[in-house]
Amino acid sequence: MTHVADEHPAPVQHSPLEDSAFLKAARGEEVPHTPVWFQRQAGRSLPEYLRVREGVAMLDACMDPELVVEITLQPVRRYGVDAAIFFSDIVLPLKAVGVDLDIVPGVGPVVAEPVRTLEDVARIPDLTPEHVTFITEAVRGLVGELGATPLIGFAGAPFTVASYLVEGGPSKDHARTKAMMFSAPDVWDALMRKITQIASAYLEVQVAAGASAVQLFDSWAGALTPGDYTEHVLPHSTRVLERAGALGVPRIHFGVGTSNLLDLMAEAGADVVGVDWRTPLERAIPMVGECSVQGNLDPTLVFAPTDVMTARAGAIIEAGRAARGHVFNLGHGVIPSTDPDQLARLTEFVQSYPLDAG
Repeated sequence: MTHVADEHPAPVQHSPLEDSAFLKAARGEEVPHTPVWFQRQAGRSLPEYLRVREGVAMLDACMDPELVVEITLQPVRRYGVDAAIFFSDIVLPLKAVGVDLDIVPGVGPVVAEPVRTLEDVARIPDLTPEHVTFITEAVRGLVGELGATPLIGFAGAPFTVASYLVEGGPSKDHARTKAMMFSAPDVWDALMRKITQIASAYLEVQVAAGASAVQLFDSWAGALTPGDYTEHVLPHSTRVLERAGALGVPRIHFGVGTSNLLDLMAEAGADVVGVDWRTPLERAIPMVGECSVQGNLDPTLVFAPTDVMTARAGAIIEAGRAARGHVFNLGHGVIPSTDPDQLARLTEFVQSYPLDAG
């Protein structure tokens, strides 16, 4: 009798991540409760974070796998949120490939030699997994600790990262950045292609190590008109999101002050469009079409009385029903002076909010 090796195949293993409310909402599937996580939840508002970061520079912390694991896990332990966000910084990949930069307390990322010419762009190496082995180690460690809680990887979007490189640091008007975009389109295109490669490879490393979703973070895109965004930025962000999409994980696309760009950010290939607090979800949802939405409580409302905060959160959950899926979040990052206990109350409120209410 001939033996058939696969006559009794092993049962298909069910991943606990498949039941994640966050991943279900990102894919537009039915959820057991409205999922919630907070941008910048791993960080400055937590006393346990301040303790482990004491005397450790930001970029040093981001390159220490054990510290990254601990800091990323802290808000998951404290709040029981539906997703963890990888603790890092959007300029870290640049540091990893050799760009001379530092994060100056009270200022932000500062680049020693800003990019001005094609030669400056050419000196920036492409990113390979070997540049960020500490990221692979940290993500693998996190996935092992998180179990059924998804990990969100992230990268800075090409426009925002380009702005830091061109300006040499944070900028309110992005004048040098726009000047390059308009007057030196060859340099601009080369720089954006370089950052696109770096961001794409960085996200690929995180997903390969076990991240369940990714977020492309475009802090400064709101400084652009829709026309300029379409011509000078959209093709590059689209390429990053296309490469992330090929990995089979949900993609979140978030910008600050981007009420005039939400349709374009959705068009770039997002599964979830993050909405900041300035734009009501009622207005944002029709703009993003078939995408899910993320957001968008004003971060300052956690300083209000609890009943005021939760009333506004309830209204946001109700508005989110009209979307394909809704991930509750703040409309930007957690403010450093936020009371962690208030975020715990907000998390409990959102997760216990009845889906058949209304």
